[in-house]
Amino acid sequence: MNSRPKSMIAGTGSAVPEKVLTNADLEKIVETSDEWIRERTGIERRHILEDGLTNSDLAARAAEQALKKAGLTPDQIECLIVATITPDMGFPSTACAVQSKLEAFNAAAFDISAACSGFLYGLIMGDSFIASGLYKNVLVIGSEVLSRMTDWEDRATCVLFGDGAGAAVLVPSGDNRGLLSAYMKSDGRLGYLLNCPGGGVTYPASHETVDQRLHFIKMEGREVYKHAVRTMVDAAVHSLELAGLTAKDIDLLITHQANKRIIHAVVQRLKLPDEKVFINIEEYGNTSAASIPIAMNQAIEEGRLKEGQLCLMVAFGGGFTWASSLVRI
Repeated sequence: MNSRPKSMIAGTGSAVPEKVLTNADLEKIVETSDEWIRERTGIERRHILEDGLTNSDLAARAAEQALKKAGLTPDQIECLIVATITPDMGFPSTACAVQSKLEAFNAAAFDISAACSGFLYGLIMGDSFIASGLYKNVLVIGSEVLSRMTDWEDRATCVLFGDGAGAAVLVPSGDNRGLLSAYMKSDGRLGYLLNCPGGGVTYPASHETVDQRLHFIKMEGREVYKHAVRTMVDAAVHSLELAGLTAKDIDLLITHQANKRIIHAVVQRLKLPDEKVFINIEEYGNTSAASIPIAMNQAIEEGRLKEGQLCLMVAFGGGFTWASSLVRI
């Protein structure tokens, strides 16, 4: 085991919009069917943020839950990290908006952009800050409003995405609980397979970029699938090896909830039984950086993940990015 100082997860929280968009609802929007969506993705419904609310509203709600469970007040947070690819605006950061809503004014606040791997990137960064002695209390949030960058005319992608937020509070660990190992990697050569071209300085907003629908998610599904399975297995194995453990030692696997077929392929290669795998994609769809913290909070609340148990979290996202972390809850 790694003997470095480590952090532990002291509290988790999540927030999802009340509005639900079912597969039956999508049948009225594009040429698709409930059977087709379930068979290819495992998704049955997804939650859509109401008009007038923003990413930071969801993120703040999830953070408030996590802080309450951790027994901390907002002013005790020293670092606030928001992982998102759907920020409230170009700048300032969504993290600063969350800081304002929480009144967490003693924190350094910033966003990170690592797509679906974002929460794990943030968790690993927060753990490193605590290990270095720079901060003691770190709030990490994964929050997305993907519905507002989804092309509702593209039947291949619009069935996939939903909105939500999840949060975790990291504090120094005084025992064997905490992050035991971590792994992060990326390959920018493959960014063209999953991206949102418009809105940055390459394709700033214009009539032309709007007409060409460049402000929506673009994805080459088959290629993404292949890389997602391979890299998530790679990341999972690396975290286990770094901790001197095997897949048989873990109590629960939480993967990014992108597609049930991807999850099953990863589980099959790791040779894990179904009871050691947490899946909630049928309810929320793909919520990018929010999917792992939402799932972790749900697993804890449902008793699937208890104090002292080992949880392996692994994700893959646009960039391409991938990451994993082995945590004793």
